[in-house]
Amino acid sequence: MAMTEHIEVDFPGGARVDARIREHTIATDQLVEHGGTGSAPQPFDLFLASIASCAGIFALKFCQSRDLPTVGMRLTMDWQGHKTDPSAASAVLRLTLPEGFPDKYRDGILRSMDLCAVKRTIEHAPQFRTEIVAAGAAP
Repeated sequence: MAMTEHIEVDFPGGARVDARIREHTIATDQLVEHGGTGSAPQPFDLFLASIASCAGIFALKFCQSRDLPTVGMRLTMDWQGHKTDPSAASAVLRLTLPEGFPDKYRDGILRSMDLCAVKRTIEHAPQFRTEIVAAGAAP
């Protein structure tokens, strides 16, 4: 099933690059040592956060659909990047379950986190194309 999203990017100054998707504006900046002011996350930070937060949404929905407790539930992700070979990078997601979480749901909640759309998109990479559009032309 095809899905279309349209994102517009603005350049408000300095190393800031802001993306608009639907009614949201997502600000990004670079660290000071990379020419920015550090006023917002770097784009790659958002990429990493999207993996962890997507897995978190799936864990949360798993619990909510079964009336399972979520107070005290916590998800962390450790990322080990690789500067020259992205396929050598790795992510470890760790879910801390709330006190008294039923053992019978442990495997199920892990499987639900594997359904994360961000993770699945990375595992089955989309095709990318970059184009130049003449000034004043509609994309």
